[in-house]
Amino acid sequence: MDIFNDPKPTRPKRIALVAGEASGDMLGAGLIRKLREQWPGADFVGVGGDGMRTEGMETWFDASELAVMGLSEVLRHLPRLLRLRNDLRQRLLAWKPDVFIGIDAPDFNLGLEQWLKQRGIRTVHYVSPSVWAWREKRAAKIGQSADVVLCLFPMEPEIYERHGVDARFVGHPVADQMPLQPERAIARRLLKADPDRPLLALLPGSRVGEIERLAPSFLAAAARVLAEQPDLQIIAPMASTHAAEAFRKVVSTHPDAAALAPALREVAGQARTVMIASDVILLASGTATLEAMLAKRPMVVGYKVAPMTYRMVKGLGMLKVDHYALPNVLAGEELVPELMQDDCTPEQLSAAVLHWLHDPAAGAALQPRFLALHEELRRDASSQAARAVVELVSSTDG
Repeated sequence: MDIFNDPKPTRPKRIALVAGEASGDMLGAGLIRKLREQWPGADFVGVGGDGMRTEGMETWFDASELAVMGLSEVLRHLPRLLRLRNDLRQRLLAWKPDVFIGIDAPDFNLGLEQWLKQRGIRTVHYVSPSVWAWREKRAAKIGQSADVVLCLFPMEPEIYERHGVDARFVGHPVADQMPLQPERAIARRLLKADPDRPLLALLPGSRVGEIERLAPSFLAAAARVLAEQPDLQIIAPMASTHAAEAFRKVVSTHPDAAALAPALREVAGQARTVMIASDVILLASGTATLEAMLAKRPMVVGYKVAPMTYRMVKGLGMLKVDHYALPNVLAGEELVPELMQDDCTPEQLSAAVLHWLHDPAAGAALQPRFLALHEELRRDASSQAARAVVELVSSTDG
């Protein structure tokens, strides 16, 4: 054997990833699994949670260390976050990854990506910020941070293309996970819900601030619906213990608490099961509206922000969309009612819920539209994302 003519051995691929919350950990776990199929001996390091660790990533920091929400909380944790970012920068630079992948968490990841890209490390940003909704010019700045942007929604790459940024639509992993034809009867059995009574799913947000703003109006709307539908079941899935505590606090002082008590039930988690089991969903605008669409259920979407924030965003013309709820954004038309800010009242919310309850044919007419949107988003996102990462690394290997 001529050792002098043997090909030069190559070191395993090195992939660094940073995910800042549970949804990012889920995306990261799926991506690592698919990248291992391409690079079986690859090393994975960075910031992640249990899902990414299960797939064999060495976590230098846990994802929970980045999961801070709200201005006051960010300011309180800012010194720690800056120390973490600086430590991460230096360790990554010394480790010399073949590619760095920032998963969501744009406030943390985009700056880190830009710093690494300036030092010759290839960078990917997985999950585009909502450039389709407001501040489109952010797309150009994101391109200064990421060599490639992996988008979950089909309307996003075109926006980046206008700014000369390489962006790929990879599909949405939640669309991969949820069945095209959800089993409502099974969901009701799992929840021990009465199969013969109408069921309203109540989701006033996952964050404490959202619940404090929306739950009073949502509960008042539910009470109005209950007055017309005395056999109504109401189930409120709570995303966390903090969310549950905030919700209970609102319920305890709500004027309709006594009227709602026999019908209202809170459950921990299980949001998808509750949505699938429901006849109608009353929920906050956000990613939950996507899951409601994938559950193929009629919905009413409400939202409020602080009045000052709303006036500033509207006054400066920062908002660029006609629709807020993701089913409507994806469809390009209003499939489900959106009751935002001053329209998010108990009267209007309850009227919209009762419309769906009183007109089952209208709800049934949503099914083919929701199914078509589901199929468009169902592209095996983890495989598509992995393919884009491999292409980026392969194109610059030499």
